[in-house]
Amino acid sequence: MARILLIVGGGIAAYKACELVRLLKKAGHLVTPVLTKGGEHFVTAMSLGALAESRVYTSLWDLKDEFEMGHIQLSRAADLILVCPATADLLAKMAGGIADDLATTLLLATDKPVVVAPAMNVRMWQHAATVRNVAQLRADGVTIIEPDEGEMACGEYGPGRLPEPAAILEFLKAKILPGTGRGTAEGGGGVGAVENDPSTSFAGPPPRSGEDLKGKHILITAGPTHEPIDPVRVIANRSSGKQGFAIAEAAAEAGARVTLVAGPVGLATPSRVARIDVETAEQMAAAVEAALPADAAILVAAVADWKVEASPSKLKKADGPPKLRFAPNPDILATLAGHPDRPRLLVGFAAETDDLVANAKAKLAAKDADWILANDVSGDVMGGARNRVHLVTRNGVEDWPEASKEDVARQLIARVGEFLAAGESPSGSKS
Repeated sequence: MARILLIVGGGIAAYKACELVRLLKKAGHLVTPVLTKGGEHFVTAMSLGALAESRVYTSLWDLKDEFEMGHIQLSRAADLILVCPATADLLAKMAGGIADDLATTLLLATDKPVVVAPAMNVRMWQHAATVRNVAQLRADGVTIIEPDEGEMACGEYGPGRLPEPAAILEFLKAKILPGTGRGTAEGGGGVGAVENDPSTSFAGPPPRSGEDLKGKHILITAGPTHEPIDPVRVIANRSSGKQGFAIAEAAAEAGARVTLVAGPVGLATPSRVARIDVETAEQMAAAVEAALPADAAILVAAVADWKVEASPSKLKKADGPPKLRFAPNPDILATLAGHPDRPRLLVGFAAETDDLVANAKAKLAAKDADWILANDVSGDVMGGARNRVHLVTRNGVEDWPEASKEDVARQLIARVGEFLAAGESPSGSKS
């Protein structure tokens, strides 16, 4: 049994909170609802209170509540705080540390795990500001339940729908709630004691012997980006994300705190890895910057070089071939190289079909990176299970034998661990 403080934000999805309370109670948990001003427009305190068999808290300025159960005590009495649904406004306040009502004050005052289930319009969910805020919350140790993709109440389609209450309960049982073998909300441990923090005891592969990267923050990008042409078409590439995800898993096994910024892929998140899902190059660039500082950044993602001015409506075949206006996307590798919080080790990937090493050397110099891993993608590497890379550094070139992507990842992470432990500069000399 867990004591759950449920914060119900505004938005049409708030109606699902009633069913969630019923399911949580049926599973044997104690639920104390906190209803925001926005949430009161969609559900009533009477409904939530009747289902929870508990008092519903609504105001920071209720003198009786503050005497009987002050907001500090309320935030500490729970084993878990669940925000469902979380609006874009509420996410922004959480990310900024704003405490201007009961819900946000409880969130700022808590020392318990926090789980957030966002729900909003697809364009709000994909807006650069929301992407930054979600990245910041993940970096702060908050667990994010990814929204579903589907038709919105506003008629639009895409990611942003609140998952069904049964799916939210299953997520909590698998990741957070006690008695599942996947960690516990009992006993506190701070907001960081959630499934995306490598220092907690959730199930997953044990750290590598010696925990080579313990205490280090490794930032990784993976997968493709999709650049919209119209509401149904995108500019994309064949990157599967498998190599980047394997590197993230290897880094977590080595004891690192890992932030994985992933383009549109259907891969499961590795254990003890904080994942940030993005679609476009601009969103990926924003998420990467928000995740800084990092000890090392390994940019594996195949980022689209160009974007187009997307049509607001579907382009029709009868209108003939569209005249697309291209504009350059952010160069994430080059931007990180010149960033004030530049990682001590900056690693890029070069997917090439010919002149691998020559092109990788040129990229190393042009981007001011420290290492470049070049791989031949003329075959079935994109989407395949194996890879053969050449490690290009300022000292020369290493030809690595073909191996599984998991083995390539472990070899790279071992090198990263050696580099950071030795206190070397990228050229190999001591810093």
